[in-house]
Amino acid sequence: MSFPATTSCATTADRALLPVVGADTLVPLVDGRQVPYANLDYAASAPALEAVAARVVEVLPLYASVHRGAGYLSQLSTALYESARATVARFAGARDDDVAVITRNTTDALNLLAGCVPDGGRVLVLDIEHHANLLPWVRSVRGSGRTATVVPAAPTVAGTLTALRDELARQPYALVTLTGASNVTGEALPITSVVALAQEAGARVAVDGAQLLPHRAFSLADSGVDYVAFSGHKTYAPFGAGALVGRRDWLDAGTPYLAGGGAVRDVRTDRALWQPAPARHEGGSPNVLGAVALAQACDTLAALPTGALAAHEDALRTRLLDGLADIPGVRVLRLWSDSADPVGVVSFTVGEHDSGLVAAYLSAEHGIGVRDGRFCAHPLLARVGVPGGAIRASVGVGTTTEAVDRLVAGLRAYVTDGPRAAYEVVDGCWAVAGDTRPRPAVTGIDAIAATAAAACGPAVED
Repeated sequence: MSFPATTSCATTADRALLPVVGADTLVPLVDGRQVPYANLDYAASAPALEAVAARVVEVLPLYASVHRGAGYLSQLSTALYESARATVARFAGARDDDVAVITRNTTDALNLLAGCVPDGGRVLVLDIEHHANLLPWVRSVRGSGRTATVVPAAPTVAGTLTALRDELARQPYALVTLTGASNVTGEALPITSVVALAQEAGARVAVDGAQLLPHRAFSLADSGVDYVAFSGHKTYAPFGAGALVGRRDWLDAGTPYLAGGGAVRDVRTDRALWQPAPARHEGGSPNVLGAVALAQACDTLAALPTGALAAHEDALRTRLLDGLADIPGVRVLRLWSDSADPVGVVSFTVGEHDSGLVAAYLSAEHGIGVRDGRFCAHPLLARVGVPGGAIRASVGVGTTTEAVDRLVAGLRAYVTDGPRAAYEVVDGCWAVAGDTRPRPAVTGIDAIAATAAAACGPAVED
């Protein structure tokens, strides 16, 4: 079951919609103070719901091998895993004959699907996609008989739909794949309109749901979409599991994604008889706890009152946009002038200031976590005129107005007064010069500066 899309209840963004782990975590500032962390980076990885963490603790003592295990705990773990699969499918609005494959994340799921498009099938994709929904299709061309066409998005939703319609009329396609919500701007094409165009041309539709399913209702059955992929770590279940849900026939016949135990019926040295989906693509020992965590997140989100999630995020996004509009030099990025109902993702630039410097300042002097860079969407950033990168703020169920107000106040102080601390670039990453802030007494973080610098080099993004 997916949570409803329509708004029928009042809500407030002054408090969290659902409790998340780490909501009260304090972080040190360069002036010696400690403040609660303002997490505005949900689009990259969302914190775990408290209900998810509790569920993992509950089932951890029952963990054992799954499938074919005769032991009592093996039977329990198998039941938990398959029940989680059913919950995930229900959350995505799966049809009775759809199948849910447990994957690592959205990228994993879309790469799996790329190997299941029939040989010779053409794939149609827009140039505004996250790399997870662009690179698998382009790469799959090599040696597969498949071809991929990348269509430039137009400045309007209407124009982009026309471009898709024209290309679908030009030659046959097996699949049209698109984002359910942009990880850069939060915008999206109307999915039902794309489905109608694709079905008229005899094509299937896949949706990258990484930024959609944690924030809005979605149903495969109601929308007519054929496949949807999404990630647990963006759906408040950061335990290493994601999902691909959709029509069984391609998944039953496609190239097995992980060749190994569990994916086969019988193996000899000269041949293998593969299982149908989902086992066909889940070779090796599956991530039982990750699947259980994802299922709990799905159930918790689905139990929210009608419209509560959309109202919560809309209030936060509106408050953020209103605040940014009053800061000189800030430009909010948009894909389309006629888009509607964006999710809680806002990207922007601050004049000619380096996005990495602004993000480092917000962290060190205000305790705010945002994302900076090109967000694994390089063609999109080039299209909106900021090929060097931008700053992204994103909200979710644990976000409150305090975090949004702190961001706006911090940006205003940056523009008006500039940073108080000195910053320098270390291995391509902005950092506080001579940073002496204390670290938590947790094993493995003593080398935080070195690992952070390695992670933010020019070739690595969200």
